[in-house]
Amino acid sequence: MQTFNIHEAKTNLSRLVEEAAQGNAFIIAKAGKPMVKVLPLSAKDRNGDEKLGFMPGEISTPDDFDTLGSPEIMRLFEGKSA
Repeated sequence: MQTFNIHEAKTNLSRLVEEAAQGNAFIIAKAGKPMVKVLPLSAKDRNGDEKLGFMPGEISTPDDFDTLGSPEIMRLFEGKSA
């Protein structure tokens, strides 16, 4: 596995990301000390679709969500006390 210092990784980030996406993981080091390992995402992780709707029926938004507390908010903006 190849190791790149931070400066080299920043300079070649696009190429390194492409290589990592192809399965060539690499390490980024700072002052010669390994800091992070860059690995390709799995196909499942790349898709991202599974995050939508992950809590169906658990959360609901009230019909008047966009107007909740509007009288109080207007009063505060106008500087009026309760």
